[in-house]
Amino acid sequence: MRILIVEDEPGIFNFLKQGLEEESYAVDIAEEGKKGLEMALSGEYDLLLLDWMVPGISGIEVCRQFRKEFQETPVIFLTAKDTLDETIFGLQTGANDYIKKPFHFEELLERIKVQLRPKSGEHSVFKLGNITLNTSTYQVHKEDEEISLTQKEFALLEHLLRNKGMVCRRSRIIESVWDIHFDYNTGVIDVFINALRKKLKLGKDENYIQTVRGVGYIAKEL
Repeated sequence: MRILIVEDEPGIFNFLKQGLEEESYAVDIAEEGKKGLEMALSGEYDLLLLDWMVPGISGIEVCRQFRKEFQETPVIFLTAKDTLDETIFGLQTGANDYIKKPFHFEELLERIKVQLRPKSGEHSVFKLGNITLNTSTYQVHKEDEEISLTQKEFALLEHLLRNKGMVCRRSRIIESVWDIHFDYNTGVIDVFINALRKKLKLGKDENYIQTVRGVGYIAKEL
């Protein structure tokens, strides 16, 4: 597996390169955005690690341009940005996950492994109100409008729709969607739920994805 790191701080990218190569990943470095985008668009990489703020064009723009050509390759943001709006904005550009600086290498490694695991080939169509999700075409529609989702947003919505009408516990969501089976901060789920609600343009009269306080979420018809 080959990973591209777009990061301008030598202390960080040297640390990551050494650690990932010890885990048998092939690693390339780009210290500024324009070069990073050029390398990413070569199509040689299985995963991208993008710093949000790099010289030249930003990591956000790298991700946005990369997603025009490559829909499936996982992208993880490395960022000091930590507000909800900033995180949602980053995910909406096409990132699959994010990790806040400073971070533990072991956590990043697990997130990388999760993103690189093969996905299920099961195909089905699921409906929730005026929303349709098709796992065969990897498309989501709200009435006649196609909704563009990231890989993880799609997987989260699929999990909720497969369990429509039932409460999805946070621990179960993190296991099923992120394939994480250890004690983990499930706050990332809230970020993705908010991103889904925003992309699906769910108003007060379309509260299809409801919060079950202290437990998790439920997708239900109104």
